[in-house]
Amino acid sequence: MPDVVAHALSVPAPPTLRDGFGPTYRGPARRHGLGIARHPDESGCGTYEYARHNVEPACEKVRLGAGRFRGIVKDMKSRYSTIAAAVLAGVAAIFAQTQVPPTDQEKSISARLRQLRSLPDDEWTKAVAQLAGQIRDLPQGAGKQRLIGSLTGLATEGDAGRETLQSIANTLAEVIASQPEDRRGYDTLARLVRYEHLQVSVDDPRYRAAMAKLEAEDARRLSPVFTLSDLKGTNWSLQDLRGKVVLVNFWATWCPPCRKEMPDMQALYERFGPRGLVILAISDEDAEKVAPFLAERKYTYPVLLDPGRKVNQLFAVEGIPKSFLYGRDGKLVAQAIDRRTDRQFLEMLKLAGLE
Repeated sequence: MPDVVAHALSVPAPPTLRDGFGPTYRGPARRHGLGIARHPDESGCGTYEYARHNVEPACEKVRLGAGRFRGIVKDMKSRYSTIAAAVLAGVAAIFAQTQVPPTDQEKSISARLRQLRSLPDDEWTKAVAQLAGQIRDLPQGAGKQRLIGSLTGLATEGDAGRETLQSIANTLAEVIASQPEDRRGYDTLARLVRYEHLQVSVDDPRYRAAMAKLEAEDARRLSPVFTLSDLKGTNWSLQDLRGKVVLVNFWATWCPPCRKEMPDMQALYERFGPRGLVILAISDEDAEKVAPFLAERKYTYPVLLDPGRKVNQLFAVEGIPKSFLYGRDGKLVAQAIDRRTDRQFLEMLKLAGLE
């Protein structure tokens, strides 16, 4: 096999956040400020929605791989032999043929997944529970893997309830067992189990490694030392806020779950601020992006800028929103891997003695 063919076969799909497994807005593209979310469509493919509001069609790795092969063939015509190009074209055709079309039931579930973010919280909770049951009952296959991955990312964007999240975790563990080559599944399952306080029976070294990675990241968050400035140029340091209850929240203007939880955070700040609650909302965007966004809204808690992502890296933040709550003694009390509702925030604050 020519070297170029081997290279093409090893080229990974573009960084995605909802192409099977992964939390909200996660991945290398997010770290470069793009902010991507994948939304499944009826074809079993989807779109990648960028922070800059341009949308790119997307499919599963197989079809993306086929497109890349065709592009490589075009680019190499002047540099490689006709034989190598023909081999690549043949490989692309084989890969394209392996795409399994979604069933009518999978199309219906995909349509409902796309609607989740438009639902009010009470309807959202019911819909997530129903979708969890429907996906659980699907036969094993690529469709079930894709749909449970999408639901896993969406189900933490609110208060789905422990029973529903446990059902999702069980299904995810079952799917991983049937698709053990996809390591992302172990990372996603470990994150869901650890931070939503669930239980699964998985005896696999990759799952244990994913858990160990999360434990190491949590150790870095126990007593982080940082100083950032807000839009007015005032410096804020977590270490200088001993005696306060501090909610450190990572967000961005383009992030839908972030925007949805901000009014609840403002209400908490107004209610508990006089009793010692400080909210530090950290964005990795520039002031030119954040200032106009805040000017249109009435949020009064401190918003800090981290354009170099040093504090994001200190907290090992790969997806947003994320929240970390520190007690008056400066110790980490609770954390959330996604959007929290008002009720969920109140439960976190109760652990720090605010109720």
